[in-house]
Amino acid sequence: MMEKPGIVITGASGRMGQALAKLVVAQGRFQIVGAIEREGSAALGRDLGALCGLGELGVTVTDDPLPAFAKARALVDFTSPAASVAFAALAAQARLVHVVGTTGMEPEHHRKLDLAAHHAVVIQAGNMSLGVNLLTRLTQKIAEALDADWDIEIVEAHHRMKVDAPSGTALMLGEAAAKGRGIDHDKARVSGRDGITGAREKGTIGYSAIRGGDIVGEHDVIFAADGERIILRHIATDRALFARGALKAAAWGLDQKPGRYDMMDVLGL
Repeated sequence: MMEKPGIVITGASGRMGQALAKLVVAQGRFQIVGAIEREGSAALGRDLGALCGLGELGVTVTDDPLPAFAKARALVDFTSPAASVAFAALAAQARLVHVVGTTGMEPEHHRKLDLAAHHAVVIQAGNMSLGVNLLTRLTQKIAEALDADWDIEIVEAHHRMKVDAPSGTALMLGEAAAKGRGIDHDKARVSGRDGITGAREKGTIGYSAIRGGDIVGEHDVIFAADGERIILRHIATDRALFARGALKAAAWGLDQKPGRYDMMDVLGL
């Protein structure tokens, strides 16, 4: 019987890392061959399975990715922008499928992912869920149909520990709206209004961020005109849905040529 392809999980002790580990074991599609954490993490030296309540898996959490990458076919990465681009360079050398769910990426990070994609499959998205990617496509189509008399506002809510705002998903939705309307997202973007801001400038895309409690993720795209509104909404109640999407992407990537992809490619949208 053919051996299962090896997979490495970075940020292994975090909420997404543990959700991924549990799902990999439950699905049986991959075999975990590495669990990576940052230098100084309290999880270093512990068994990943014991850390996740799965029992011993024989996979020790480490801060050295190279031995694990040598045994793997895929890497799933929900960490930080700086860590992700560092992993991307190593994953490209090992020719791994690199699934990047990290948010808060800036243009320089994307440029480094583009370089890595010359040698390996890089699948990066602000959100890995099927529902959010369908919402993204709907947002683009509605923006194509409505003119600038319809104001676009994106409201997102996440747990108190989230470090970036607006969320990667919110920006993905805003970029889809800008694409549908045929405008430059960066020029149209307005975030965090405060004080005497004056009237809303026509054609802009506004963002509002809510942080509190243990909210997994909620996103509203509001198209507002005089006398009517269209509201598109996605609510996530379990971060396992992001893990499912990431593993679907990793499996899909095994059959692809080196290049830069996103969840729209994975889902055939």
